[in-house]
Amino acid sequence: MTAIYEKRTYAIRVGEMPEVKRLYTTEGWPALSAAGYDKHLIGYFTSDTGDLHQLIHLWKFDSDDNRRSFWAKLFTDEKFMAFAKQLRPLLNSQNVQLMVAAPWGPHP
Repeated sequence: MTAIYEKRTYAIRVGEMPEVKRLYTTEGWPALSAAGYDKHLIGYFTSDTGDLHQLIHLWKFDSDDNRRSFWAKLFTDEKFMAFAKQLRPLLNSQNVQLMVAAPWGPHP
C-alpha cells in the first residue's frame, strides 16, 4: 500500500496572519488534537520566502479512502467547524495537492 501525502496551502489575506495564528493556537489546534485528528498530520508551516502570507500543512494517509473518510469526519466536528467558520474569511484561496513518495530517499 502506498501512502498518500496531502499538502494544503492557504493564501492568507495580507495582514491577517497574526489572527490566523491566534485562531489556530486557541481553537483550531485544540480541536484537532483533542479529538485525535492530529495523528495524520506531519506538520504546519508558514512561508518565509517566495509566495508570502501562506499557511501550509502536510498530511499522510494510508489510502485515498482513508483521506476522504478523515476529512468527512473532521468536517462534522462542531468545535473544528466553529474554528473553520472564523478562519475562512481570512483566506484568499486554498490549494490541495496530493502526492505519493518517490521510490528513493527518506519518507516522513
